[in-house]
Amino acid sequence: MPRGRLAVTLMSSAIAPVKPSSTAGPKEVELILVKEQNGVQFTSSTLVSPSCQTHPSGEERETWGKKIDFLLSVIGFAVDLANVWRFPYLCYKNGGGAFLVPYLFFMVIAGMPLFYMELALGQYNREGAAGVWKICPIFKGVGFTVILISLYVGFYYNVIIAWALFYLFSSFTSDLPWIHCNNTWNSPNCSDLNDTLLNDTHKATPALEYFERGVLHLHESTGIDDLGLPRWQLTACLAVVIVVLYFSLWKGVKTSGKVVWITATMPYVVLTVLLLRGVTLPGAMDGIKAYLSVDFLRLCDAQVWIEAATQICFSLGVGFGVLIAFSSYNKFSNNCYRDAIITSSINSLTSFFSGFVIFSFLGYMSQKHNVALDKVATDGPGLVFIIYPEAIATLPGSSVWAVIFFIMLLTLGIDSAMGGMESVITGLIDEFKCLHKHRELFTLFIVVSTFLISLICVTNGGIYVFTLLDHFAAGTSILFGVLIEAIGIAWFYGVDRFSDDIEEMIGQRPGLYWRLCWKFVSPCFLLFMVVISFATFNPPKYGSYYFPTWATMVGWCLSISSMIMVPLYAIYKFCSLPGSFCDKLAYAITPETEHHLVERGEVRQFTLQHWLVV
Repeated sequence: MPRGRLAVTLMSSAIAPVKPSSTAGPKEVELILVKEQNGVQFTSSTLVSPSCQTHPSGEERETWGKKIDFLLSVIGFAVDLANVWRFPYLCYKNGGGAFLVPYLFFMVIAGMPLFYMELALGQYNREGAAGVWKICPIFKGVGFTVILISLYVGFYYNVIIAWALFYLFSSFTSDLPWIHCNNTWNSPNCSDLNDTLLNDTHKATPALEYFERGVLHLHESTGIDDLGLPRWQLTACLAVVIVVLYFSLWKGVKTSGKVVWITATMPYVVLTVLLLRGVTLPGAMDGIKAYLSVDFLRLCDAQVWIEAATQICFSLGVGFGVLIAFSSYNKFSNNCYRDAIITSSINSLTSFFSGFVIFSFLGYMSQKHNVALDKVATDGPGLVFIIYPEAIATLPGSSVWAVIFFIMLLTLGIDSAMGGMESVITGLIDEFKCLHKHRELFTLFIVVSTFLISLICVTNGGIYVFTLLDHFAAGTSILFGVLIEAIGIAWFYGVDRFSDDIEEMIGQRPGLYWRLCWKFVSPCFLLFMVVISFATFNPPKYGSYYFPTWATMVGWCLSISSMIMVPLYAIYKFCSLPGSFCDKLAYAITPETEHHLVERGEVRQFTLQHWLVV
């Protein structure tokens, strides 16, 4: 059956008339020729939208080129470096397989519902993190909160990618630079690996000294008050990262949707290759057994549950505005429920899978140097820039394995950084419409500004600034932001109204389970996490270096600067609205499309049923 698609402006009388479309904008006519056995041809036609989707309000918006572009973008953002360096260590430390019990529990009651909520919120309202709050104007401040958090994270997250790029360039040699102690950056304390080194706290491995002295030049700084100038090598790597980010984002989802085909899939290829190599190493099975060993007694420890809840909050990427931004470019009828289940599940499975890769090599390191596994097991940058390169350096063809590993780190980091930048760009250009026509210039402004501020993290003492930003930029503030977001949607906008919106999009109303989670379980969970984050706060430190009090205060100011946007905007909005106190309140908590109802005195939020319905 021959099939063709033609753009036409005038339809001949031979084509049957088509039911008029309620949407505006350019259309294509899809002509389908059906040839019957008697030789007579009949022509049918349908109207299709070529490259954009129209919201019921009549607003037209660019959409993803393909559905897979969106899925890969979300997966690429959610699956980041923390999936490799954080989850496996937490699982090992907190009872092995038993850790999956609290992890999956919090995933089901909070992680997935919040993930689903953000995807649906962005898709229905077709706006970025700030613009979506036309559904409850007084809460728009939380949109600016998450935009600021994403911006702050970009200041230091791009530096990790720059480190990985530096390591990648350094791997193109027959003799990896972190193997021996005969380099110019090594100290007298450096000692080539031997059976007793890891038990000797006064000695340093070549890999440790390469990272801290060869890459960071930390020995040339005495602390956060002695930063020095940016290192030109790291500055150059950071500039390359910024250029890649710019050309991945400058045209919006048209370009970023294509980049993720590489950056989101490459880590899975590399992880699989590394696993196949890792399981062949001596001691690998011991490492994997330690990773999976089940100790249910650890579940009696409250800290295990707290760490599982914290991991869920940060691993899915909820609260950065990225999911809202990405889903706002979906077609209006896209099944966001299915997307939420698929992408959040893939994220968790990736975390679990990466544990096999990491612990196969850690088990090998443990046996090779005859030390307990907990001597080599660690998390954070130390795992991927010290321990893992050290393990790779002992393999035949180590340079090849190093190149493969750091390519994986680059791709893990790039698409997560793209997501954070897209949250900022989409959130602001949707809020300030004049920026729409100048997206390329605005994107350039954002990435260059990020680059200039990030330079402070590539100085001699840059790791101290990096640690401070990592500690405060997206800790308590992100939990606070998601809490306010959940309250604004489930209570003020109304979980019933939100469910109606989802039914309008996908033709299926969310079940009672999802509505209960949105209204009661998730807000209570987030409130608990905010309280815990304050109660368990520890001042930042790097190794044996403790930050001065003034640095901790600067960190808290950074954290508060994003959270304070919620009350500041609420006060501004309330004061700028006309009428009496009740009128101001009614306008502030009623969707902008229903302000005419306020004038008639019909305010849903002023009725008891609004607050009781689920």
